[in-house]
Amino acid sequence: MTDPAPFSRVKIRTGGLVFCGEDIALIRRDRPNGSHYTPPGGNVNPGEDLLDALRRELAEELQLNLDDATPPELCWIQDQRVTRPGPTLPPRKIHMIFRCHITPEIRVRLATIEYDDLPDGGSEPGLIEWVNYREAELLPLFPLIGTAISALPTPDAPPRELLLPPVTDQNYTWV
Repeated sequence: MTDPAPFSRVKIRTGGLVFCGEDIALIRRDRPNGSHYTPPGGNVNPGEDLLDALRRELAEELQLNLDDATPPELCWIQDQRVTRPGPTLPPRKIHMIFRCHITPEIRVRLATIEYDDLPDGGSEPGLIEWVNYREAELLPLFPLIGTAISALPTPDAPPRELLLPPVTDQNYTWV
């Protein structure tokens, strides 16, 4: 039997761009070699509906009840095939990025820190930061959606392209 090839497993990740006016909620993770940002979200469980996964992840990470937001709108899809450190082969990941809007009254009730579970049983804190969406392309944001976010003329404008260029070892180094 041959070993499986890198990217032979496929995972789907839902991400939520939660807008409050012109600001979006991003999770900042500080690592020894620098900080990086990601939209709240996570992997879809086997058999789980995409919107149910988004609802679960936003509740876990932001303490946001999706009923308190506008209906989620799929804005971007991005294919990821990036080598990463660790003992397991990297999966291919399909990022499904949704957008919703909340009011300032909802924003003040949301989490300010998100804890990511680590394989050793510990957790890694991530700070919830609200940044102007036009600054997204200036941030070390993963997946590589910053340029697409910043290109929106307004927070509710239709995205230009649904399918974004893939993330590969040629345009991204794992942090």
